Amino acid sequence: MMTRRYTREEVAAYRVEKMEEITRRLQESVQRLVTGQDWLESIRFAARFRSRSWLNTLLLFSQHADAYQAGRVPSPYPTYVAGRVAWKALGRWPTQPGFVIRQPVLAAMASATPQDPGSWRRLPRGQRPEPGEVVQQRMVGVKPAKVWDVSMTGGTPIPERPEPQLLEGAAPPGLLVAVQGQIRAGGYTLQDAVDAGVLGGANGITDFTTRTVTVRVDMDEAARLKTTLHELAHVKLHAPDSLTARGEHRGIDEVEAESVAMFVAASHGLDTSGYTVPYVAGWADSVNGRTVTEVLQDTAEKARRTALGILENLPETAASDGYPPGMSEALRAQANTPSLHREPARAGHPPLER
Repeated sequence: MMTRRYTREEVAAYRVEKMEEITRRLQESVQRLVTGQDWLESIRFAARFRSRSWLNTLLLFSQHADAYQAGRVPSPYPTYVAGRVAWKALGRWPTQPGFVIRQPVLAAMASATPQDPGSWRRLPRGQRPEPGEVVQQRMVGVKPAKVWDVSMTGGTPIPERPEPQLLEGAAPPGLLVAVQGQIRAGGYTLQDAVDAGVLGGANGITDFTTRTVTVRVDMDEAARLKTTLHELAHVKLHAPDSLTARGEHRGIDEVEAESVAMFVAASHGLDTSGYTVPYVAGWADSVNGRTVTEVLQDTAEKARRTALGILENLPETAASDGYPPGMSEALRAQANTPSLHREPARAGHPPLER
């Protein structure tokens, strides 16, 4: 059977339509974050899929929930998500329509004076840079792309990672010490407080003037870890000498810090929701002139990036990042295979992946 070839105009129109659909779904997804429980689930979800942007995790979160309601997938949340090329490298293939997300459009940019932001020019396809020019790949836009959860594919089974089973009140081994090490590396001294009374009712306090972080020691290790992560986020985001400090409103600062703490903890399988949800809901609601939804939306991506930086410097291996196990190795092996056969686009679906 011959595959229909789409014109450039048809592909462009298809992409515009899909991007409008993506924008509408994002707006609907943000509205769902008004309640604490929806915010909690989105943070848990983003922690598992931390390699993707906040907007793409919202799109996956929303579309998978709809697929679950329609009976197309067995679980309310995805496990592993990848595109057609990645699944093919793992010996699997889509068995039903996938989810649409935003895919960056990259272009080669050249400059003879890279320190000057205005000097970069886009290299036309096939053109070589001038002598002395530096070339970088930069994002110049977005386009729709399709991905599938593993439950929407068939083929070779993928290996499952063992899930850590944490004892109640315990933290993952070595994690608290590693987080404390990051605070010290930031130039801060750690101090112990015998109870909350010493801290005016707080579990932890960061003093930017004396460059000290004080945390209660009369808590279980898991609680101490969560609080220490919260204070580390303040050090990273809100210290006066921090590039990201803004001090716009304490409520926003507290939402950011607690979101970072929950993100890192969730990435290591530690559930902090009993403390985090009411804490964040209260502080988000205290920001004058901003709805809870707006505060959560504005702080989520910043918290995600900060948490990723913390995770990169932790010695313990975090939980799954949402990509199928073995995908990187399979893609590398496929890329090194000569005469790679590329599967043509299916009829009725313009090609969306390279």
